[in-house]
Order: sequence, then structure tokens, then C-alpha cells
Amino acid sequence: MRNRSITFKLFILSVIFFACFYLMIILSQFFFFEKFYQNYRITKVERELDKFALKYTQEKADNKELLLEAVKFMSHSRSQLAVVNMDGNMVMEDPYRLVLELPDHKRVLVALSLFMSMNPEKFREANIKVGDKLTIWGEKDIRENESPMVLYPDKINKLNSKSSSIGENFDEDSSQISGTVVDLVLPNIKNWNQRQGLLMVALYEHFPLSAEVKEQLNSMVKQEFQWVEPWSGTSNFIIIEPIMKENGKKDLLFTVTSLQEISDANEALRWLFIYVGCGGIILILILALFFSKMVAKPLIALNTMAKKMLNFEFGSLKPIRQKDEIGGLSMSMLTMSQKLDNALRELKEANQQLQKDMEQKERMEKTQKEFFTNASHELKTPLSIVKSFAEGLKDGVNLNKQDHYISVIVEEAEKMEMLITNMLDLARLDSGTIELRKTSLMLSELVEKVASRLMYPLQDKGLEIVVVPVNEQPVPADPLWFEQVVLNLITNAIRHAVTGSTILIEVISTPDRTTLSVSNQGETLSEEQLDLIWERFYRGEASRSRQTGGTGLGLSIARQIMDLHGCGYSVRNLQDGVQFLVEFPV
Repeated sequence: MRNRSITFKLFILSVIFFACFYLMIILSQFFFFEKFYQNYRITKVERELDKFALKYTQEKADNKELLLEAVKFMSHSRSQLAVVNMDGNMVMEDPYRLVLELPDHKRVLVALSLFMSMNPEKFREANIKVGDKLTIWGEKDIRENESPMVLYPDKINKLNSKSSSIGENFDEDSSQISGTVVDLVLPNIKNWNQRQGLLMVALYEHFPLSAEVKEQLNSMVKQEFQWVEPWSGTSNFIIIEPIMKENGKKDLLFTVTSLQEISDANEALRWLFIYVGCGGIILILILALFFSKMVAKPLIALNTMAKKMLNFEFGSLKPIRQKDEIGGLSMSMLTMSQKLDNALRELKEANQQLQKDMEQKERMEKTQKEFFTNASHELKTPLSIVKSFAEGLKDGVNLNKQDHYISVIVEEAEKMEMLITNMLDLARLDSGTIELRKTSLMLSELVEKVASRLMYPLQDKGLEIVVVPVNEQPVPADPLWFEQVVLNLITNAIRHAVTGSTILIEVISTPDRTTLSVSNQGETLSEEQLDLIWERFYRGEASRSRQTGGTGLGLSIARQIMDLHGCGYSVRNLQDGVQFLVEFPV
């Protein structure tokens, strides 16, 4: 079976997902949206109506405050509202109105809801404001014990610089008034409802109330029903809510909410989704391809990283720059590869070090065997000499030779003592139990002190020691142990120096270090000797001469002491000899 790439699989899954999601939206729009939105709209109207009813029933609320609340209700719910009695007569003034002050300072309230719905465009163009002078023709509605007078306009003329006329027909019996606008309440332009006059049609249609409805309202039962306006055929929802004021008076809140805009919008949305569906399929394919590429690309990169790790190609790995789980996984893989690389490198270095250590161990074992052989030889020879000379003394050798025999015995005993002392010193240094007692000392003074002790070996070979201090500064060192270092270095230089030559010892201080150098004139060292000269039991002369070869422990002891002091040290060939360097860091 053919293997499909992860990009292809993600593409198919994304197409199915987006298609199902889009189909769900289409089906919801076709079958549920209109009913859902109607319920939402009606619930919102009921909630706002309950707020208004609570305000209306309060005895303290004045007429102007109630009118403002009515305007707020119609603005929020986009419905029409009237407060009527059981016979359908208006109890509350029209919320959209203007107050006209006549020349005799009387005021007339002009109801505008029906007039605005019949002349919406011209009313907007007139742009009536407080302070405008108007002439109005209409029907008066004078109620007993109520002021001011209410006028339902048929025609309005604006008398300012740009005169304009709103409305055309009016009866000859219509009342005519002229005055100045002192108060004005109009709907917000955004919420301007051209069906404002629909409220009056609904009132004429439903009043007087049927006996059944009136009985329900008297029982304080809210009435809700749909109503189709006979002229235009538009669908509306009517709510009649009975309210009882604190003074015992019963009124009705009559609201009309248009449902036609919901049906029109739903119908338009259906066709819109049908048209958009064609382009939606292409969009789904593009989105699915983009999504599959976006998700698959880092996964492919992770797979490539894993293959490189499998081939131990750690150096060429690159992380995925994403701040998500895939980016985190990439960084974890990169970190793991770096740790693996370091671990493998350390393992390789450890193997190399182990190999070196094994080689070093073999050299040490070989050197130790040579040392024991040399030590046995070095001890055997003086012991044999001591024994033979002691036997000669015992047998009564010539009295003239007794002093010579005794001096030979003492000399050989001193050599054996030096060998044993060196072995004990080396064992102490290896144990790590030595505690240095550092003081500030001048190396040139220490060199002079050691040189004075080596006066006789120097005279035997006709050698001269020259000490040259240059800007010398004191160094921290243990005087007893570091004297051993200087002694071993100078002794080694004397041992290998050409007869009659000069041993140059320099002490040079710089801002970052103090360097002690011991140089002689003699044979240079081979590369192998330069590498092994610090090793214990190593002797430069293959012949192991007791006079010139030493014990092979002096430089090894010096190295151990210098390591304890934290010094750097080295040896190099000069043109005519060898130079040892010791560095004290500042």
C-alpha cells in the first residue's frame, strides 16, 4: 500500500474539518437562525419593557422622566411603545415631540411620532432645532385638567432663513399655531424607525379589546401575539403588559416590534451563503493546504533532525524558531543532541586519557622496575664498599690507611642516606599530606644560600654560578620545600655542565609573574628526554654512572613541590646547553 505523506493526510483532514464546519453554519442559518433571532429579539424587548414598567409604577416618577425612559426603551429595543388605558386612549404623551412657545407665552406640545413616519425624508432635511420658528397646522387634543395643549400636526413650516415645508394636506378645520421651539425630543439618527406610525395602526386595529383579552389583562396576565399589518403584509410582534400604579390606577404598556427585518435579513443571508459557498469551497481548499503545510513543515524538519542525530551529525542541526510545543520539542532535541555530542566527545577524550593513563602506568611500572634495579645497584655498591673497608679495619689494616678507610665508609653512607631520604620525600609528596608554610621570600637570596652549600662540587668541576636579579619581587613560598627545588635544579645543572663553564641563574619579575631560570653549558636533550625528564626514576645517562647520573628522583621531587606551590615549569634546549624555567604567577 502506498504511503501518504503527512502533508497530504493533514490536507484531507483539514478539508473535511473546514467543510463540516462550513456546512454546520449553512444548516444553522437555513433552519434555526430566524427562530433564534426572533426569540432573542422578543426576550430583549420583554427585558427592557419590564425595566420601564418598574419605573412607570413608581409614584415619584414625573411625566418628563417617564418620557425619557420611553425614549430609552424604544432606542434600546428598536420597538414602539404607547401607554394606554383599557379603552385604548393615550395616557402618556408622545415621547418624540417638540414644545412650541406661542407669542402669548403659552406652550403647546406637538406629537411627532406619526408625523415623522409619514414624512421621514423631509423631516430629516428640515433639521429642526431648539430656537427655530415654526408654523404648524394640525388637530388639537385638549384634555381636562391637563396642560399644555397637545397638537397632532398635519403640516409644519420652518420660518428661518432657509424656509422649508413638511407635509402637504391639512383640513380647513385644522388649527394653526406659530411660535418658537423651546424643547425637542427626537429619535437618534442611527435608530430612526420609519415604521413609527405603525404603532397607531396597531392601536386602531386592536382596540377596543375583545372580552377574552380584557379579562386576561384585568387578571394582570401579559398578552403576546404576532400581528400582520394589513396594508404592507409585514410581520410584527405585539406585547400588552398590564401595570398597576401605586395609586391603584391600571394602565397598559402596548409595544409593537417589527419582525419583518428579521425575515428580510434571513432571506438575504440565505442567498448570500449560497453565493459565498461557491467561493467558500476554494477558500476551504486554500486554508486546508496552508494549514497542512504550516503544521507539516516543522514535523518534517523534526524528522530531518532525528535522521541527522541517527547518523551522529550533531554539528549541522538547526532549531525550529517557533514559540509552541513543536519549537520546544525542537529545542529539546537540539539540547539532547548537544549533550550527546558532548558526552560522545567526553567519552572519546576519556578513552584517549585512559589510553594515555595506561601507557603512563606501563611507563611508570617500567621506570619503577628500572628504579628498583638502580636503587638495588646504588645500595649494593656502597654497601659492598662499606663492608670491604670495614673488614679491612677489622683485620688491622695499615694505620696510615685507617683515616682513608673511615672517610670512604662515611662518604658511601651519606650517599645511601641521600637515596633513602629522596625516596621518603617522594612518598610524602605523593601522599598529599604536606601542608606548606608559605612566607614572602626573595629567590635570589635563596639561590645564594644554596650555591654556598654547593661550593665543593662547583670547585671540583671548575664551575661558577652567576645570579642576576632583574626587578625582583618577593614570592610566596615555603622556604624549606622550595629550597629543595632550587637545590635539585642547581645540582642537576652542575652534574651536566661542561667543566670550567658558568651556570647562569636569573630572577626576573614582571607585572604578572616572577620567573626563575637556571641555565648551564653542556649537552642538549633529545625530544624524548625533554618529555621524560620530570618523570620519577628517570635518569638521563643510560650508563647510570654513580658520579654523574644521580638517583633519578631530584627533578621528580622538584616537580611535585612546584605543583604544590601552583608554579609553572618547563625545560628547553639552548644553543649550548639546557635551561630550566620556574614561573610564579602574581
